[in-house]
Amino acid sequence: MQGDARQTLAAMPTPDKAATESFVASVFPDANFGDPSGADLSCTYVRGDTVIAGCFPGLRILGASEVAIDRPSRLPSKFIAAQGTTLLHAMHSVVDWFAFAIWEDGVLRRSLSVSPDNGVIEDVGERFAFETPYWDGAHPAVDPQEESGSYPLAFHPLELGEATLREFLGFELEGYVDPALLKPEHIAMFKFEPSKSTPVLLDAKPWWKFW
Repeated sequence: MQGDARQTLAAMPTPDKAATESFVASVFPDANFGDPSGADLSCTYVRGDTVIAGCFPGLRILGASEVAIDRPSRLPSKFIAAQGTTLLHAMHSVVDWFAFAIWEDGVLRRSLSVSPDNGVIEDVGERFAFETPYWDGAHPAVDPQEESGSYPLAFHPLELGEATLREFLGFELEGYVDPALLKPEHIAMFKFEPSKSTPVLLDAKPWWKFW
């Protein structure tokens, strides 16, 4: 992505179909996708070989299961833009796992992967200011005055995941959502499915790349 993705999305842009098809073909040159169908930015949990994508001015978005990896720093180079900012964002609510990473002009700046079962899987680079309150215990996963027991982390990974979406993209997916924030279901996208496979269901947890 070039510039502020929050401003780009706040303008409620329409994705360029031809540019999106070309983009997806460049990332998955061996795939045989049928004609894309309609989707939106809230269609975030992509299974199998299905891909959700959209190209906007200065911003390209891709949702694919291939980018949901435990160590974001090992993301294949085909997903990382040589120029501009690349953001990886992934969450899985079943295991409370969250991961994100940022590359600037192809160079890794920050990578984090964390879950209650595995702890901090990866923590590379300087933390962003919006992360600090979570690491400092300002947003505990459980209220010690109301719940017994303890949580293995200083924060709930999915809460930091929502904060990351808000910080970089200007929207949230779950929990209390500020009505002033962008509604992702209002941002049109395209869904690409393999030509000879059964359509794959979508859920509501994000496995995204943003260029």
